[in-house]
Amino acid sequence: MGNMVRLELEKTNVFEVLDKYDVEDQVEKQGIDVSDCYGKSCLIAAGKSLGADKMLSGSVDRFGEKIIIILRLVDVQNESIEKTSVVEYINEQPEIQKMVMISIADLLNLEVNEILKEQLVNVERPVVSSKTKVKLNGPRMGVTFTGGNTGERLMANKSEGGYNMYPVTSMFGYQYEVQYLSAGDFQALLEMLATVNGLESGSFVPSVTLMNGFRFNKNGWEFGFGPTFRAVKTAEGYYDEGNQWVLKRDMPEGADYSTKEAIDYRGDLKLNTSLLIAAGKTFRSGYLNIPVNVYFSPRKEGSIVGVSFGFNVAKKPKM
Repeated sequence: MGNMVRLELEKTNVFEVLDKYDVEDQVEKQGIDVSDCYGKSCLIAAGKSLGADKMLSGSVDRFGEKIIIILRLVDVQNESIEKTSVVEYINEQPEIQKMVMISIADLLNLEVNEILKEQLVNVERPVVSSKTKVKLNGPRMGVTFTGGNTGERLMANKSEGGYNMYPVTSMFGYQYEVQYLSAGDFQALLEMLATVNGLESGSFVPSVTLMNGFRFNKNGWEFGFGPTFRAVKTAEGYYDEGNQWVLKRDMPEGADYSTKEAIDYRGDLKLNTSLLIAAGKTFRSGYLNIPVNVYFSPRKEGSIVGVSFGFNVAKKPKM
C-alpha cells in the first residue's frame, strides 16, 4: 500500500518524493524504527533527520463493506498536522488504486474526478470500469411498424385473409444474454429475445430472435444482428385486376395468374425467418439499467422497424 501511495503522490508533481531506498538507509543509520512510527512526534523527528519539509502517513481499514482511507500531512518545520483526509469508499477492492488517487487529491486540494469519486463513494451508484460486466437480462417492450405488402396484409379484413391489425403493433417480451468474450470495456454477447406482438388487435404473434451482440460498458452503446423466427399463417394466392388478394384454390378455371406466398389468416402455420439489425444505448440511474434500442428487419415483402426499451437492476453491494 505504501508503494501505491508513493506512486500516486509522485504523479501529482506537487512534492519531490524522497527515494524509498534512500529513506530506508537514512532511518537505519539514525536508529528510527519506522515500523512503529505513526504518531506526530515520531514523524516530525524522522522528517528532521531526513531533511524533509513534509511527512505523509495514514491507514487503510475495512469495516464491513466499506474501505476507509485516512491520510495525514505533517508540516515538519511547524511541527503540526497540516491536513487530514478521511474518505469512506464502497468495498470495491480492485479499484483500490483509484481510491488512493482520490484521497491524495483530496489531501492536496487538487481537482478530483467527481464522477469517479461518486461511483466509489456512493453505494447507490455502481462502479463502471473495464472489469464491469453489464448484464441486461430483463423485460422488453416497445412498438413495431410493418410496411410494404406485409403491412397491407396485416391490415386487411379477416374475410380477405388478413389479420385486421394496425401496421403499428405493440411488443412485449424478455431478453436473455450470455457473455462469451470480454476485453477491457468491450463485451461480445449471445442474446435471445422472446416476444409477442399484436395484443392490442386481439392477435398473438410470437417470435424468437437470436443475436450476436457487442457492447461498450462505459458509454453504454451496443449493436447486434441475427435471425428472427416467427410462426405465421401463409397461403398461396394472387392479386386480381382489382388488386384484391385471392387464394390460389379460388382461381377461376382457365385463369393464369402469377401466384406467390403471403401472409393469410386462412393459410397454414409456417416458420418465417428474417434478419434483424439493432443498435442502442443503456442509460443508468444508480443501479437501474434502462436499455433503449432501435431495430430494423429488411424484407422484400415489407420491412419492419421498431423501438424497444426495458429495465433491470444490477446487484447492489451488501452493507
